[in-house]
Amino acid sequence: MSALIFLCAILIGFVIYSLISSVRRPKNFPPGPRFVPWLGNTLQFRKEAKAVGGQHILFERWAKDFRSELVGLKLGREYVVVALGHEMVKEVQLQEVFEGRPDNFFLRLRTMGTRKGITCTDGQLWYEHRHFAMKQMRNVGYGRSQMEHHIELEAEELLGQLERTEEQPIEPVTWLAQSVLNVLWCLIAGKRIASQEDGTLRRLLDLMNRRSKLFDICGGLLAQFPWLRHVAPDRTGYNLIQQLNTELYGFFMDTIEEHRRQLAKDPSPAESDLIYAYLQEMEDRSASGESSSFNETQLVMTILDFFIAGSQTTSNTINLALMVLAMRPDVQGKLFNHVAASVAAASTDAFPHLSRRESFDYMDAFIMEVQRFFHITPITGPRRALWPTKLGGYDIPKNATILISLRSVHLDKEHWKDPLEFRPERFIDSAGKCFKDEYFMPFGMGRRRCLGDALARACIFSFLVRIVQHFSVVLPAGESPSMVLLPGITLTPKPYKVQFVKRT
Repeated sequence: MSALIFLCAILIGFVIYSLISSVRRPKNFPPGPRFVPWLGNTLQFRKEAKAVGGQHILFERWAKDFRSELVGLKLGREYVVVALGHEMVKEVQLQEVFEGRPDNFFLRLRTMGTRKGITCTDGQLWYEHRHFAMKQMRNVGYGRSQMEHHIELEAEELLGQLERTEEQPIEPVTWLAQSVLNVLWCLIAGKRIASQEDGTLRRLLDLMNRRSKLFDICGGLLAQFPWLRHVAPDRTGYNLIQQLNTELYGFFMDTIEEHRRQLAKDPSPAESDLIYAYLQEMEDRSASGESSSFNETQLVMTILDFFIAGSQTTSNTINLALMVLAMRPDVQGKLFNHVAASVAAASTDAFPHLSRRESFDYMDAFIMEVQRFFHITPITGPRRALWPTKLGGYDIPKNATILISLRSVHLDKEHWKDPLEFRPERFIDSAGKCFKDEYFMPFGMGRRRCLGDALARACIFSFLVRIVQHFSVVLPAGESPSMVLLPGITLTPKPYKVQFVKRT
């Protein structure tokens, strides 16, 4: 009997200790809402984020409530610090201590059960493979003339597709995503994915869009409570990600095996791409007998990182730009006149590549304002503190997750004065030239900046110039798009339709 009482006392003591520990804030931790026993702020966070329209809005409200540009939370057992405002956001992005990535169930699920690739890794693996991938992508034309050639071909293909709609109302986003991915796939795999009508590509894009809307940048409930996948696999999004992973893995492996067969026939192919370069690196390291992190799984995850980077943010930015043009005929008219004058002044019919953007100042400013105003990535990918450190006078524990609010910078009222007004002229100086404001950072900063920024900037610019040159973007009767975006990993516009009317 005494032994039973002793065991019960130990159990009660453990429960009390666990309860107290779960609500205790670390010493000098950034201010934030009180922790609930064992759950932290998870339930409050989910409820309030849904009520206000997304976590990015909630973070700014909490920052205002606690009068701090750093907000400290606890989601499940994970300490989370949200950085807001230009100075904090810039400092986090540029410090080495914050270059880590969290290691939780959701991020491993995103990388098909591994901790590989580039986006979701850190340390030596991240550094080595990011350096290799970017070097090889540049070798096959990323950010250079070869990429411009692919963009030109896809832009002309897209114009043909739009013309064949014969001015019927359409939702443009899927066609835009296919065009952007075809450019990217030419660099990764040396060829276009398929024609615009291909069902495989459409299915993959649909799955990725559903994934983006179902989760937030924190990973949803799966990040804090992975066991929920056994209780509610559909509601938590677990089944959706597994389906997406299975289809993407099969798609990527088919392409890799095709490259292997080609290498077996010709070890030195005339046209290289990222997959060829990676397979050859694997072969070279294997032949030398050295231990290497270059393997098939790492290759698949690297392809996945580029695929995700190129599939949504770029096409959604163009999609939002088209929506603005349809809703603001005054802006569209000014943009068309500007493009026509710029083309006439150049005295050439040369394709409008990004390298020529100095001649298209208003277009450049318009694109920057679309990116600032809509901030489709309001919170960047989560970071992890690699060691205990200080930030803004507060103590940040090792392995704390750091969330970076780009929205708080892009809508900073003190800096922009009228941040909720769509006004491209804010990026035009007194000489009529477009300039980049230091508060403008849609692709992030530092070594963790977006992998696909060169592709994104080039595609957005060239596609929009060509569309504005050849079409008027018109709202069908009764169509009224919403400027309020749907929350998720990235923000997306509600589905809308426009007509592309051929200019004469």
